[in-house]
Amino acid sequence: MKVDIKDKAQLDRMRVACRMSAEVRDLCAAAVAPGMRTADIDAIVRDYCMRNKVRASFFGYEGFPGYLCVSVNDEVIHGIPGNRMIMPGDIVSCDVGINTKGYNGDTSRTVMVGVSDPEVVRLVETTKKCLAAGIAACGPGVHLGDVGYAIQKVAEDAGFGVVRDWIGHGVGRTVHEDPEVPNYGKPGTKLVLRPGMTIAIEPMITLGNQKTYVDKSNGWTVITCDHRYAAHFEHTVAITDDGCEILTLPADYP
Repeated sequence: MKVDIKDKAQLDRMRVACRMSAEVRDLCAAAVAPGMRTADIDAIVRDYCMRNKVRASFFGYEGFPGYLCVSVNDEVIHGIPGNRMIMPGDIVSCDVGINTKGYNGDTSRTVMVGVSDPEVVRLVETTKKCLAAGIAACGPGVHLGDVGYAIQKVAEDAGFGVVRDWIGHGVGRTVHEDPEVPNYGKPGTKLVLRPGMTIAIEPMITLGNQKTYVDKSNGWTVITCDHRYAAHFEHTVAITDDGCEILTLPADYP
């Protein structure tokens, strides 16, 4: 079961891990460009960890070989960095976690690379709105079903699919903890949030059918069954006495 953040010192350590996760996420997103290999993005995280003497939360996690998950187009999550070349028209999701002083952050951002298709642009923008809606729904006494419903409504009202097979989660001492945080739900159901809980909210929204499969060639990468695009945004948040705090905002966020 998840261990709640019990005091200010623990929360401060989470804040550091999450701010560093946000920093490296945005470094990766800013570097994404046509002609770059996904392995080049991985190197940004590796070098950041070496410079700052911290650890990438995903590297070696259950055998995962990359420093981050980098997923392109119909890859929803868990894309393994390699020789794939980024091309104009791609969307690229950079999912990053940093572990420092025993605590983890977890955050993701989808970047558009010269995208001209208005439906793809709308997908990415809607997924951002889904994340904002899920966060806005959070607070003490709120059911996780309310959070999932808020995300689901934004996506489905826009005509997009909500991935059911993969969901958000608790994060803290380990990068994946209880509770499960679905991106769909029924209001008034599931676990009640309480102060001290830290969770990763991460809508995974699809241009077409929400069904997915895991690539058998690597055992990791989650791909849409219809091979249409998917977008993924994620923040780690802490439930507070009067709402929630987004821990994975950039350091210079006002």
